[in-house]
Amino acid sequence: MASKVIIVTGASRGIGLAVAKYLIDASHKVLLVSRTDSQMAALKKQYPSQVEYMTADLSNLETAPKVTELAVKAFGRLDGLVINHGVLSPMTTIADANLADWQQIYAANLFSAVALSKAAIPLLRQTKGRIIFTSSGAALHAYQSWGAYGSSKAAMNSLAQHLGAEEKDIVTVAIGPGRCDTDMQVEVRDAGKSAMATDAHQDFVKAFEAGKLNKPEWPGHVIAQLALTASPDLSGKYFSWNAPEMAAYRSDSK
Repeated sequence: MASKVIIVTGASRGIGLAVAKYLIDASHKVLLVSRTDSQMAALKKQYPSQVEYMTADLSNLETAPKVTELAVKAFGRLDGLVINHGVLSPMTTIADANLADWQQIYAANLFSAVALSKAAIPLLRQTKGRIIFTSSGAALHAYQSWGAYGSSKAAMNSLAQHLGAEEKDIVTVAIGPGRCDTDMQVEVRDAGKSAMATDAHQDFVKAFEAGKLNKPEWPGHVIAQLALTASPDLSGKYFSWNAPEMAAYRSDSK
């Protein structure tokens, strides 16, 4: 496969870092975006011709066009966009919600995704490229105090549907990565103790203690491969990373 150019957000850790490393190892070029730069700078140093990065808070919606402009400046084109960043906290019930917190969570999880998609669309039309969203099972199943996060991810799935309906030359897919051994799961176990229903919180704790969390590389490799080769018949849809439809995009037996 010829080298492609992919933007990956939330790229400094967890699933985003796994996506980035997979693409780099496959000789593709990546523009990495995150609020922290240590891992991105290390990758840039190790792979100077394949990696560019931007340290930025994507909830500032003015950042999105700067991201796509840098991709073109660095690599001349854009073939894929992986929107992987997101925030969970603060976790509160709707009755106790601070609406400013909800606005901030939606800015990070949804409005930044709209802004990035809008900025990327003209470039991805030219290359018949792909937009891949890291969604969540919380878009489908409610947990106490996860209202802002879960509803923002449900809206992200709807965004994928609408892009699939509107942009016939761009393949758009939303992927649920399952419970992954990432910093967000640490946040669930720590901050969730006082915010979530006890039985739901304990379910997350027990999954971790039993070693049942997914490695970030499992869904990360699926997301990366989708960013390169997702089939048009998947466009506009949401899938769990290990759904039967994803078998062709998995790099291992998981």
